[in-house]
Formats: sequence, structure tokens, C-alpha cells
Amino acid sequence: MHDYYAARAPEYDRVYLKPERQADLDAIRRWLPPRFAGRSVLEVACGTGYWTRYLAPVASGMLAVDASPETLQIARTRVAPGDVEFVVGDAYRLPAAAHGFQSAFAGFWFSHIPKDRVREFLTHLHRALVPGAKVVFLDNRFVECSSTPISGRDAQGNTYQMRHLADGSTHRVLKNFPSHLELSEAIGGIGTDFEFHQWQYFWAIEYAVAT
Repeated sequence: MHDYYAARAPEYDRVYLKPERQADLDAIRRWLPPRFAGRSVLEVACGTGYWTRYLAPVASGMLAVDASPETLQIARTRVAPGDVEFVVGDAYRLPAAAHGFQSAFAGFWFSHIPKDRVREFLTHLHRALVPGAKVVFLDNRFVECSSTPISGRDAQGNTYQMRHLADGSTHRVLKNFPSHLELSEAIGGIGTDFEFHQWQYFWAIEYAVAT
């Protein structure tokens, strides 16, 4: 996965240019920032900083983590110097600087978590947050003729896509499309005030870390 996103960094944001998704993206750009207004924000798997630039202006402070130095290099160009601290790090083992945040966000990361590692990821994420912190995940719905076709499924139920890059390389990428029920069950017992939001091409959940 790391090699794929390192290679994809220069062309990553083309996914946001699909004409049929523009109405959804406009709505989400209005919906998302108010959820973090006045809070310190930990962004996991920030990628090229597409969403970072919308959250940084409303956050009281922000740390953005990604495993790829190549995508972070692009992300740094999208925010004013000093507004966001960018750190290379593992989403499953967050760096020491990721501690005591009032909120967390991950855009288009949840779908890349293997099903058997979801609780592991959430447990470590919550340890970086204060009790009652707000968490928001944003990701893709599977929509025929817009989404990349599913190319396979493993014994754990994870689904995969074949991604083709401009350099001619092909990558088999884990990409899950969890249902409302699966998301609710994943948060059960460790989060409260769960809310599910859905657009034509995207979904989001928000909840509070259980105290």
C-alpha cells in the first residue's frame, strides 16, 4: 500500500475531478469544517492534504499524519506555514506527537483497513484523543460506472480493486465498502452519539469517543 501511494502521489487528486461527484464534494466541503471548529484536530492518513486545507482554518491546532513522504510534500503546499504540523507515521502506531487531541479525522482511509484490523486501529486512535473527542470518517460508496470495479475478495471478506497508474504500473489495492450496519457495529462499545451520513458517492460517520 505504501509503494502504491508513493507512486500515485502526483496523480492522487484526479479522483476529485470526476464530474459526477462534484455536487457531493461541494456539499461535503460545506458540511465537514464546522464539525471541527475550535477543536484541536488529529488527521490520520492525510495524503496530499486535500481535506487538511479545509480543516486547518477552523481548527485550534492540527497534526496531520501519513505514511508517505511523497504525499506529505504535496500536503505542505496546501496550507499556510505553521498552521499544520505534518508527521510521517503509521496509522496503526501513531507517533508520540499524536496525543491529547479533541478530535480526529480520516478521509478515504477507513476503506483501506483490513476487516480484522478495524478495532485495532480504532483502539490506538482513541488513545491519542481526550475522552469525549469527536471522530469523523469520510469515505467512498461503491457506485457502478463511477467506482473502480471490485476485482476480488479474500477469506476475511475484504474486497480489492486493480488500480492502474500513469507510469504503467498496476496495483492490487484493498478497498472495502462497509454498510451502515457494519460501521455502527465497529463503533459499538467504544463510541457514543453515532451518526451516519450519506451522499450519492460518499458516506461519513461521526461519533464521540466513549468516556
